[in-house]
Amino acid sequence: MHQTRQETSTKLPIPRKGTKYVARAIESVQNSVPVVIAVRDMLKLAQTAKEVREMIKEKLLKINGRTVYDYRESIKLFHILEAGKLHQLILLPTGKFAFEDTKSHERLCKVVGKKLVNGGKIQIHLHDGSTLISPGNVEVGDSLYLDFSGKVKKHVSLEKGKQAFVFSGKYKGMKGKIERVKDHMVTIKFDHASADLEQDRMAVL
Repeated sequence: MHQTRQETSTKLPIPRKGTKYVARAIESVQNSVPVVIAVRDMLKLAQTAKEVREMIKEKLLKINGRTVYDYRESIKLFHILEAGKLHQLILLPTGKFAFEDTKSHERLCKVVGKKLVNGGKIQIHLHDGSTLISPGNVEVGDSLYLDFSGKVKKHVSLEKGKQAFVFSGKYKGMKGKIERVKDHMVTIKFDHASADLEQDRMAVL
């Protein structure tokens, strides 16, 4: 499935002029990067979609340790793409997605919801659409670092003194220090300013 170039998310770092149609991510269209655009247009590891398909056929591409089977698969914020090296999807202050090299096999996931499931267990929902059974006292707004097997390696609580990353709004793409957490609002101190942001606009690191 494709979409017109003008319909693409402004977060995609691709020219607004060019071929009429571009690949459409399978899910989370406005908040993800299709594999073909990541590999061909952003990382410059291929020149055509055909070459990306060949890489997929040879099982050279993985997302969070899982083999890619479709060139339209979605790479979401903080996901790790393996294409020879490891590349993590980040958001720049310009509002554009970018990849940075990493050696980590752990991805950050923000907890965005919780619910009670069979057996009295608590299922937590993460920002990228994945779910898992809560490993302990995890609250909405906290962050978890998961390895490629989905195991929780680190739990970071949303609280004063922690580092935060903003992914929407005026301060998107910026990091700062949490000064206060009250209800659904978080006060973050940046280098030259402080701001009160809604909790769903940021993730604790």
